[in-house]
Amino acid sequence: MKYDFTSIIDRHGRDSIAVDGLKGDGFSPAPPKEGFDAIPMWVADMNFPTVPTIQQAIIERASHPAFGYFEAPPEYYKAIIRWQETRHGVTGLKPRHIGYENGVLGGVISALNCICSRGDNVLVHSPTYIGFTSSLKNNGYEAVHSPLVRDENGIWRMDYADMEKQLREKKIHAAILCNPHNPCGRVWERRELEKAMELYRKYDVYVISDEIWSDLILNGHKHIPSQSVSEDARQRTAAFYAPSKTFNLAGLVGSYHIVYNSWWRDRILKESSLSHYNMMNVLSMHALLGAYQPEGYEWTDELCEVLSGNVNFACDYIDRHFKGVNVSRPEGTYMLFVDCTDWCAAHGKTIEDVEKACWDVGVAVQDGRMFFGPCHLRMNLASPRSRIEEAFRRMDRYVFNR
Repeated sequence: MKYDFTSIIDRHGRDSIAVDGLKGDGFSPAPPKEGFDAIPMWVADMNFPTVPTIQQAIIERASHPAFGYFEAPPEYYKAIIRWQETRHGVTGLKPRHIGYENGVLGGVISALNCICSRGDNVLVHSPTYIGFTSSLKNNGYEAVHSPLVRDENGIWRMDYADMEKQLREKKIHAAILCNPHNPCGRVWERRELEKAMELYRKYDVYVISDEIWSDLILNGHKHIPSQSVSEDARQRTAAFYAPSKTFNLAGLVGSYHIVYNSWWRDRILKESSLSHYNMMNVLSMHALLGAYQPEGYEWTDELCEVLSGNVNFACDYIDRHFKGVNVSRPEGTYMLFVDCTDWCAAHGKTIEDVEKACWDVGVAVQDGRMFFGPCHLRMNLASPRSRIEEAFRRMDRYVFNR
């Protein structure tokens, strides 16, 4: 490969929650016992060096001594339009459809505030990204969870009958769609999105589509933008993207929305501007410009190949070595959502026991209960293969087959 996905980066003392934030405080894993180093598998960021053009763009801009007020140049919008067209087949996207967001979750709330009243119900799929549940609660909305179900092949699917029941009975007019899904890793197929969007049309539901994982697609699957499945979907959906997940830029802050519906777009822009907080950072802007260069396209392709290999290794290892542990092979993202229900029942253990055993030997996985997985672990596989293999060797020896 042209780019480096094998070097182990020492992130200690470099402002990294993933390695310096192990406190065992109920949210983060506990530090490992003496004799084990920590392998970060909880925070959804990556342990790879990013594409060099990002650093080059930031360094070049930082070499100029003025950092005053600014506005995004036409090149910023052209880079996003080109990326969306090339990576996802998006056509008809114009600069006016694109708006800046400090973060996807903030954009989700701005979009909801334009179409909902406090106390309104909002449909989400369960398992559910913790950021959705906490943001909805913090802003006075009620999350209504429609459970995803696993089919005969273990693939997570939307339960359209349950979705319709919830929309009808609870008079829901806003829904959050995670595409690809976090934490399950489903990359929704066109027919699945079409069926969901037909339900949303039937019940006059506005859709907020979190597509931050849309570049991280595995094993030949293809991301279908939610807005692309029909003209109605295009008008009733606000979609949110960011280079932060793709290129590991979360610490720089910066996302963007795509909203074709001018009525909704104008109100989102107004809502997000009220606090004067949702303002672009000049270095974040140049990071995006550095990311969406030809090198960034090539780097992302290589990254997806590496992540596909890590996911395949991990799922195969679980199938062969961890009897009673179940996982649905993700089609996108770099997260595993691992079901330990049968293993815990067979061994008289709880998910807390499993987590503690992992943490003790430095396998810093995340508690899946925060994502509405009752006996689940959430594992980040965005590390060099050598570290993933070492983590699974430790879980084999010290956790699941001790």
